[in-house]
Amino acid sequence: MGYRGRRRGARRGWPYFRVHHFARQLGSPFPLLAAVGVKTKRIEIGTAVIDMRYENPLYMAEDAGAADIIAGGRLQLGISRGSPEQVIDGWRYFGYVPPEGMTDADMARRHTDVLLEVLGGKGFARPNPRPMFPNPPGLLRLEPYSEGLRDRIWWGAGTNATAEWAAKLGMNLQSSTLKIDESGRPFHVQQAEQIRIFREAWKAAGHAREPRVSVSRSIFALVDDRDQAYFGRGNEKEDTIGFLGDDARAIFGRSYAAEPDVLVDQLAKDEAIAEADTLLLTVPNQLGVDYNAHVIEAILKHVAPRLAWR
Repeated sequence: MGYRGRRRGARRGWPYFRVHHFARQLGSPFPLLAAVGVKTKRIEIGTAVIDMRYENPLYMAEDAGAADIIAGGRLQLGISRGSPEQVIDGWRYFGYVPPEGMTDADMARRHTDVLLEVLGGKGFARPNPRPMFPNPPGLLRLEPYSEGLRDRIWWGAGTNATAEWAAKLGMNLQSSTLKIDESGRPFHVQQAEQIRIFREAWKAAGHAREPRVSVSRSIFALVDDRDQAYFGRGNEKEDTIGFLGDDARAIFGRSYAAEPDVLVDQLAKDEAIAEADTLLLTVPNQLGVDYNAHVIEAILKHVAPRLAWR
């Protein structure tokens, strides 16, 4: 679950939920999203991210449409090829196998293509001439259909190329705390370049609306003894390098943990935060609701106003 603070928006914050299979946490987000939608009135709700290797895009479109209608059009769906997971090729247990000549990443993008197509609302299925219920004329679309949801799909891009691909398809961009290392430069510099590539591709594609772009950060304002105990050791002040799969060199962005004055100076120099319009704060759910509320409140009170975040 995260907090989003838009620098140029009206909403102060809203929850996005991580989705992981074979882990002791949320695996199927739509019941929870619908429940949050019933209990709230104004905040946006979403995911970061749904692994499309596991998804039947037609079922997903039905579930997403229902949750979005229940929430009054406030759903923001982050989707992606997925991140390192708990088991080996877990999507195979769900019955999804890439066709010959395709990778699992290709399969995720193929599922995404289908999802985007059906969310457009055009009819594609030939109706039964003797239906159980009366049909509207013409080919049938999936129901329930939620108008506008197609524009609220975000792609979690790990490379410059997938960010460009997402822009061409008219998806918003979610860029997390890791990406493939494509230049050896600091993480926030590479991420800022990824965002610029996305915006240029969006403009070239000629989409009518303005895209949205988010970046994720782990940020902790050290304002009391608990904060110092949990995050005051200074162990994650630098980017780190790791490997995804066999040979994909990845760069993981640093965490920010410092007194508010220091945080303000550090965050002002983060090029990717400056490029994005939305900031997602990752929160440590292991530490409980009360402490997470404290973490968010400390940033809202001591950091956000001085950086003109809204």
